[in-house]
Amino acid sequence: MGGQISKQKQVWREKKQLGELQRTEGADFPGSDFHTTDHREWMSELLAEKGGRDLKMEDIVWPGTHDSATNKIGIPFVSRPFARCQSCSIYRQLLNGCRVFDIRVEKNWHVCHGILKTYKIDVVVNDIKRFLSETQSEFIVLEIRTEYGHEDPPKLDEWLVEQLGDFLIPQDHAVFAKTLAELLPRRVICIWKPSKAPAPAAGSPLWSSAHLKDDWIDTDLPYTKFESNVKNLANQPPVSSRKFFYRVENTVTPQADNPILCVKPVTNRIRRYGRLFISQVFKKGFADRLQILSSDFLETDFVDACIGVTRARMEGKV
Repeated sequence: MGGQISKQKQVWREKKQLGELQRTEGADFPGSDFHTTDHREWMSELLAEKGGRDLKMEDIVWPGTHDSATNKIGIPFVSRPFARCQSCSIYRQLLNGCRVFDIRVEKNWHVCHGILKTYKIDVVVNDIKRFLSETQSEFIVLEIRTEYGHEDPPKLDEWLVEQLGDFLIPQDHAVFAKTLAELLPRRVICIWKPSKAPAPAAGSPLWSSAHLKDDWIDTDLPYTKFESNVKNLANQPPVSSRKFFYRVENTVTPQADNPILCVKPVTNRIRRYGRLFISQVFKKGFADRLQILSSDFLETDFVDACIGVTRARMEGKV
């Protein structure tokens, strides 16, 4: 009991640290004043603007979600609060501007988060295909991996290629320096990370997990995670000189030594500070490392922040 009380005090102190940092230093950055009410085709809008035809894959700050397909996981009001990290479907997230997805699967093709399962992967892919059919220039990074402790779903890689077909951008390091206009009409980078099966090879329609990296740490302490994200991003090379995506997850994770185990109240400790993170990265001088920012329970204000930095890069303001 004493340990739990001590941990709660530590959480409170770290929440206060983040709040004080935002109060004293603010959360402004180049592009932070950008806001839109229509997130459905924000990439298309950038491409249509002056300079948009020169926008490269490496210039984009991609808004993403963590455990993206968990909106219906588990049993409502019973197990769902302990595993759900998003409240809406993949299609709705796409309409809200999300462009990077983190999907975990098990051997029977169900999406899962730990031991809990939800709908099958075809629900995710159908949502993506629907969105692609309704838009012309929106790009997606789709990571699909076998969840820890589970077996690989047989022949899922073959099915993904069959389903996404000509939308897939083949695995090629040169892609990062290409403009979006050059890559069209192909618009999906699909990363397949099996547990034991061979990884996709160079030139394959699918990408290996070596092309999406992060430095996730398992903590429910918001300032600890925030500082870890800052430190690990600072250690990355600039986007212009690397041949992989680097993801920062603006999330924290429930821990057994704290009585609060539901995802949402825990991750809310850091979720509101996405803009503060971007601001700190600019102030510390390594905003040229920013690439993918992911969140639980994605909000459009978070998306606007990512679009704002992308626009600032496109306009030569950073």
